[in-house]
Amino acid sequence: MNQENQNIEHKRIWKDEYLKWVSGFANAHGGKIYIGIDDDLSVVGVDRLHQQLEDIPNKIINNTGVFPETNHLVMDGKDVIEIIIDPSGMPISYKGVYYFRSGATKQELRGNALHQFLLKKMGLNWEDIPCDGTTINDIDKSAIDYFLDHAIKEGRMEADSRESSKEEVLSNLGLIKGGIPTNGAVLLFGKYPQRRFVTSGFKIGRFGTDDADLLNQDLIEGNLIQMTDRIIQVLSSKYLIRPIHYEGLHRKEPLEIPEDALREIIFNSIVHKLQIGTWNQMSIYDDHIRLWNEGALPEDYTVETLMSKHTSKPRNPKMAQVFYRAGFIEAWGRGYEKIMREFDKLHLSYPSFTVEQGGVTAIIPREIFVSIRGDQKPTRNRPETDQKTDQKNRIVELLKTHPTISRSELAIELNIHESSVKRRLEALMKENRIKRYGPDNGGSWKVIE
Repeated sequence: MNQENQNIEHKRIWKDEYLKWVSGFANAHGGKIYIGIDDDLSVVGVDRLHQQLEDIPNKIINNTGVFPETNHLVMDGKDVIEIIIDPSGMPISYKGVYYFRSGATKQELRGNALHQFLLKKMGLNWEDIPCDGTTINDIDKSAIDYFLDHAIKEGRMEADSRESSKEEVLSNLGLIKGGIPTNGAVLLFGKYPQRRFVTSGFKIGRFGTDDADLLNQDLIEGNLIQMTDRIIQVLSSKYLIRPIHYEGLHRKEPLEIPEDALREIIFNSIVHKLQIGTWNQMSIYDDHIRLWNEGALPEDYTVETLMSKHTSKPRNPKMAQVFYRAGFIEAWGRGYEKIMREFDKLHLSYPSFTVEQGGVTAIIPREIFVSIRGDQKPTRNRPETDQKTDQKNRIVELLKTHPTISRSELAIELNIHESSVKRRLEALMKENRIKRYGPDNGGSWKVIE
């Protein structure tokens, strides 16, 4: 007998409060409720079998509108009732409250989560809803031109797009309905989106010894398509350093964090944000930067999914498409690979990503700032980083005990990108420390002592 999971629930006896579970299963992926089985999976059976076989379906139909399949089973010689709930295409409530089955728990949907759930059930995205009270006059032509300049340069829009009107551009992007700009259009190209969407700005704070020690702060506002430029300008002028060095006679002042990678992280934070949620928040400390955006990962996705090759599932697909056409983000879920590659070039420790507080957090080490302060030796000046050496040694140890381990499993063990694992393995083979036998799928590794 299966343990309780996302699709199975066991109950010793029927109680009307279990109609909440019916709502949760119907709103998720469906499931089965077994009456007469205890939490420890012992079969206790049910009393008044025939009456309950009639009463339970009636209660479910009358209180939720769900039509269940109800079956009589015999287990260990005892009567058990099986209730099968199919997933519903419409939102199902019980006493006006909506529930959702997540893992082995029943969640009550409220606030933003409920709003997103109802939109999804109706086949809508928040970005697609016409923004009441706005007209095409609320769209900034200079923001449209900025987008077109970048998209044409990237070869993702035709040059004659510059001759298009604001209405035509928005229409081609799917961001206008019935002559009214959508929520996504106002956020991307609006003259002042924060008049309608107060929390669509980007907060930056500089902290000292702890989170209570706020030294400086800024709120970046305006349209989203040009927001990252403004963020980088503020970070460069007030929060981050540009250490000077020379390449021959050429003076170089790169940002302490690889700028292309930092832009990619910020772009993704903006694009994947739950736009009806709170502000994107960047907290800057002496040794690291913490960037958080509200919005959970796609269903069945984990941080490990992001760090390996994966299908892109943006929360706001039309807004993501605009950023892609402008060349600001990568398609097909390759953004994290690009980020790691940029940090690799400077031999810097990778950012890490976690899911917390209903959103995604990026932690970016400030190694160059720390090294210039004298707290540690600059990582990027090493001929080969201790970090890379440690990673290769760790791979060798893992291959000794797990010769059939996959690249994706190594990536999870080392908390690095799968492409970095590939490079470490290639380096180890060139150093004649390991050898591969058999095909990529189904083969094995041998450590050469």
